[in-house]
Amino acid sequence: MTPEERPGALLLTPGAGSDRNHPSLIAIEAAVAPMPVARVDFPYRRAGRKAPDRAPRLVACVVEEATALAARARLLPERVVLGGRSMGGRMCSMAVAEGLPTGGLVLISYPLHPPGRPERMRTEHFPAIEVPCLFMSGTRDAFATPEELEAATAQVAGAVTHVWIEGRGHGLEGADALVATSVAEWLSAPTVDRR
Repeated sequence: MTPEERPGALLLTPGAGSDRNHPSLIAIEAAVAPMPVARVDFPYRRAGRKAPDRAPRLVACVVEEATALAARARLLPERVVLGGRSMGGRMCSMAVAEGLPTGGLVLISYPLHPPGRPERMRTEHFPAIEVPCLFMSGTRDAFATPEELEAATAQVAGAVTHVWIEGRGHGLEGADALVATSVAEWLSAPTVDRR
């Protein structure tokens, strides 16, 4: 892979109940340095509200922030990797499925379904994702068991890598260093090996 094809910047988004200063997002930024990183808040957080906006507004925010990061870093959009925790990662995946160019997706604690509601899968857009994806989850995540997530991600058209954090729930408490290291290793791997 040439330098022009490697991931050149990373956009990170928080989960619904957090903000851009979540410890794991800060740890990831440190682990991938000197790669440019933008940790961003969604509009409802910037406005001081706790309840997330509807998906179209959140997806529009991802598109806007990814475009701005590519411009600041002077990169083609295809060299910017997108992702984040839980809802944030899901919104990034939806933006990519809708056509936003990217070099890949980093999806930490992907909320496959509401806890206890496995019939309400959030995977309709998966077949439209054609870029490499890193899915990192705890083995006790109430939003997706390992079996559920592996079955669902088989629908993704791009190469999928799974990293499981044994015994952890959705918050991945105490695993920030492992999360950050795993993201950094995945980003530095050749494209052909990111699966």
